[in-house]
Amino acid sequence: MPHTIDIPGLIRQIPSQYPFVLVDRVLEHDPGGRLVALKNVTGSEEFFQGHFPGQPVMPGVLLMEGLAQAAGIWLLEDAPDPGGLEVHLVGIDAAKFRRPAVPGDQLRLEVTVLRRRGALCRVRGEVRAGEHRVAEANLLLLAAAVPPVQVDPTARVAPQAVLGPGVRVGAYAVIGPQVRLGKGTVVEAHAVIEGDTVAGEANHFYPFCSVGLAPQDLKYRGEATRLVMGDGNTVREFVTIHRGTAGGGGLTRIGDHNLFMAYAHVAHDCQVGSHTIFANGATLAGHVEVGDYATIGAYSGVHQFCRVGPHAFMGGYTVATKDVLPFSMTVGNRACIYGVNTVGLQRRGFSPESIAAIRHAFRVLVQSRLNTTGALERLEQEPPGPEVRTLVEFIRTAQRGVILKRHGRRHPPEEG
Repeated sequence: MPHTIDIPGLIRQIPSQYPFVLVDRVLEHDPGGRLVALKNVTGSEEFFQGHFPGQPVMPGVLLMEGLAQAAGIWLLEDAPDPGGLEVHLVGIDAAKFRRPAVPGDQLRLEVTVLRRRGALCRVRGEVRAGEHRVAEANLLLLAAAVPPVQVDPTARVAPQAVLGPGVRVGAYAVIGPQVRLGKGTVVEAHAVIEGDTVAGEANHFYPFCSVGLAPQDLKYRGEATRLVMGDGNTVREFVTIHRGTAGGGGLTRIGDHNLFMAYAHVAHDCQVGSHTIFANGATLAGHVEVGDYATIGAYSGVHQFCRVGPHAFMGGYTVATKDVLPFSMTVGNRACIYGVNTVGLQRRGFSPESIAAIRHAFRVLVQSRLNTTGALERLEQEPPGPEVRTLVEFIRTAQRGVILKRHGRRHPPEEG
């Protein structure tokens, strides 16, 4: 090789990141159309945790990803301006898997260019472990131009801030030196993003929102803490999301595809899942956990250290001082259960059988004359379903108790 290849730098231009960087070293590089790379498979790989416990096997899709990364390195190394391109895998055919890849294997990833036309490149890839062929396939890759970053001249963006491809920053926005924004993120006029804040791709920060600022905690003494957000979140006007505190683990975490309507507030050390909805003025105190697909109604408040279970619906102006059950419709000050969030579950594709099982579990929990311990024991004795197991485990792990009081009104509020 005439020079050292910057593998980490080139890998960053392939839409993959840890733990799915699957090239450790380049062994051979032929500018004429061939590259050989090495991947050491170790037992500590994160993907082995579920694939499979007790008998770890490297997933076949990751073998294909390793070949795609090796081919992407060849494409980028061959490009006149690698920084202006990113590589996408757009097709796989003739894939064959000969033997499993397991911890201890040293995989040889060999790619050979078959044909190149414009931005498209077809390669033949082969994975070997010693003398054994592990997998092979034909791959089609696209080398696309990186969209430029657009920053309004009146915006204040720290030189140390990292803005991904296609990020757009509006007038008078402020972005601090430790901020990292993913591809396609939009920061509208007058938005403020500060602190050690990492936001993934395609997030949208609307005017006057404040994200990643210091927590409103009297115990906070300026220690280094973080805010991490996933992809596709919408943060509307005047929303505030604060980073963590040392006493709470130092991290506030937001998942993917959440909607925070105007004036919503997420306090320090909260853990918010994905696909949640925070209506106008919805407020989380510190250390709150919110499960996937939960809805927090307008001007509702959740007490510190409480949890809101997945698929739960909290009606407007609700005050929750205990945990809100998964799948429930919980409303009021103080909060009561109005039943199962049936409409929300139907919208998200739950089967009639699953909804019926959840309804039965709620009847046992809130309508039978059993205490909570007895109700849980009865549910555990019945044929288990995943939703009921989630419900039982949620209650058993509660630290502040759960809301089980049933409201007496016949006509519940609208579900969602």
